Amino acid sequence: MRDIMTDDLLTLKTETDAALAGATDLRAWDAIRVAVLGKNGSLTGLLKELGKAPPDQRRERGAALNQLKDALSTAIEGRRTALENAAMDARLAAERLDPSLPPRPGRTGLIHPISRTMDEMAAIFGAMGFSVAEGPDAEGDWYNFGALNIPAHHPARADHDTFYLPGENGGTPRVLRTHTSPVQTRTMLTQEPPLRIIAPGRTYRADHDATHSPMFHQCEGLVIDRNITLGHLKGCLTDFLRAFFGIGSLPVRFRSSYFPFTEPSMEVDIGWNRKTGELGAGGDWLEILGSGMVHPRVLANCGIDPREWQGFAFGMGVERVTMLKHGIPDLRPFYESDIRWLRHYGFNPLAPVTLHEGI
Repeated sequence: MRDIMTDDLLTLKTETDAALAGATDLRAWDAIRVAVLGKNGSLTGLLKELGKAPPDQRRERGAALNQLKDALSTAIEGRRTALENAAMDARLAAERLDPSLPPRPGRTGLIHPISRTMDEMAAIFGAMGFSVAEGPDAEGDWYNFGALNIPAHHPARADHDTFYLPGENGGTPRVLRTHTSPVQTRTMLTQEPPLRIIAPGRTYRADHDATHSPMFHQCEGLVIDRNITLGHLKGCLTDFLRAFFGIGSLPVRFRSSYFPFTEPSMEVDIGWNRKTGELGAGGDWLEILGSGMVHPRVLANCGIDPREWQGFAFGMGVERVTMLKHGIPDLRPFYESDIRWLRHYGFNPLAPVTLHEGI
């Protein structure tokens, strides 16, 4: 380098290296960068004066200046990296967390009642041989309505009841699922019977008051096998309800009803006291969920021969059974993110659901 650099260029390099070595933070580093490589920097000024040099010296002078520019740029960039690394090391050292410290009082996390209820449902039905199935929240019309024998004129398809999304490239609008039944549809289309699943998850309907929310949770169940009868349906749901509410003698009643996707259809009631709200006593009845034998047309729509396979299905609102079990009077606080409410109704995350709680 010395053989082509003149004394003034060597002096500039030496001074710049010394200044960079003395820079202790990025602000000092940036001042050096601007003083050397900036618009009015010392090296920039030498490059501007190159045109004034005699023609026989211009080529050698230009090569020396370019060599110096590369060397200074490398040194400046290297110092920036070193300073950034040092700053990061200092920050990490200052912000290091000591995991041996005791937890801060009042900061313990809690499990939301909805999550707890779905865990309990999975545990109880899991003991009966059910597996958990999932599906997308945004569904096609056929999965949500058509395959389930819901006709085009059904009120559930109306805009005032259902949230629709624009279709891709102007195609058929998609729908925010109004129930988790599309998970049943997808399961029947992709898996061979026998089937035994529950489908917990979010659902959406255009309704909002003290007992309804535009977004809420459902848990539906499906059993497909040979020679399935109403007796299997009644036994399954009776055992579940008594286990979930922890009342071994809980009265359970099945009433005939109508749903497009089941035939026959049945509403399920549990005994309670209308005056006190106590479950399992009082001689009154409270509707708790809907159920029925899977409609033969639904089986056929999903490629299952109804002459060979039968099944039953059921569905319940997660918030509804949670409110009944834990005495929660209003639905709206479930989604208000009030930590005081969660401290009252939440559950210890270190105490997972176990079957002995209800079975």
